[in-house]
Amino acid sequence: MSASVEAGQRRYRVGYALEAKKVKTLILPSLVEHAKQKGIDLVPVDPSKPLTEQPPFHCIIHKLYGQDWKQQLSEFSSKHPNVPIIDPPERIEPLHNRISMLDCVTRIDSATVGIPRQAVAVMQDSKEAEELGLRFPVVAKPLVADGGGTSHEMYLVLNSRGWESLRLRLKDKDKDEAGATSQLVVQEFVNHGGVVFKVYVVGRHVECVRRTSLPDISTPDAVSSSEDGLLPFSRISNAAVDKHNAQMPPRELVEEMAMALRAELGLRLFNFDVIRETTSTGSHDDNNSKYVVIDINYFPGYAKMPNYEHVLTHFLLDVIANF
Repeated sequence: MSASVEAGQRRYRVGYALEAKKVKTLILPSLVEHAKQKGIDLVPVDPSKPLTEQPPFHCIIHKLYGQDWKQQLSEFSSKHPNVPIIDPPERIEPLHNRISMLDCVTRIDSATVGIPRQAVAVMQDSKEAEELGLRFPVVAKPLVADGGGTSHEMYLVLNSRGWESLRLRLKDKDKDEAGATSQLVVQEFVNHGGVVFKVYVVGRHVECVRRTSLPDISTPDAVSSSEDGLLPFSRISNAAVDKHNAQMPPRELVEEMAMALRAELGLRLFNFDVIRETTSTGSHDDNNSKYVVIDINYFPGYAKMPNYEHVLTHFLLDVIANF
């Protein structure tokens, strides 16, 4: 018998309430076995049944939406105040809106960390991007970020032709969806060397990894693969980007950002995407680097993080022991 599962070791039941696709990518056999060795039994929650009628839990982790689920958690918390719920729905809610999502970044007292210039556009209106106070090229994203399929439909808009093309595309889509109104967050594009840094936060553990991103644009006409000035993200090639040559941000800065956002958000499981602005020559000014946070996600795909089984298990044990 493994030393980690000695007879008499106290065991903890951690309930997980996740969509099926999230279960497939997170609750892998390697995580289940590692957690079991450390005294944690991962137990699926049935959201169709009252939580109070399901097996007793020492902790609940979740990523479900809807008022019924929120009510379930509220009733469970009132009856079991000593069982931690990770994380409270009211703390997660601001991340479902791409404007309120980044508000917390603006409250961080930092000269080197900020957010892109952005505005909300109602695409049925006739306003141009310039009237919103933004300059091309811009990135257009759905205002709502609830994990649904349409929340990931993003576009690079190179010029006014692209803006009009996007308006017409969304107008046709709104007709198909019985009068829906497309609201977008529009952000000025920031050249960043084609590399994004994804920072995973698990309690007080912070992990930063490099990923390829959109290539730099020297002029609005630099991307020539679109005749109408509009490019869905899925059509933009980043094959020429070598992420391995990108210098990682200073570890101290990454941890400071992560802990500041953790305090502002009141969340323990999230990640954020941050880019480092390049100069007009396409290089980084190491002495005066500007970092821009462009996205924050609750309970991301931790299986992509190195050694995630150990990190997540240690986090759960710590939460249960110190709640």
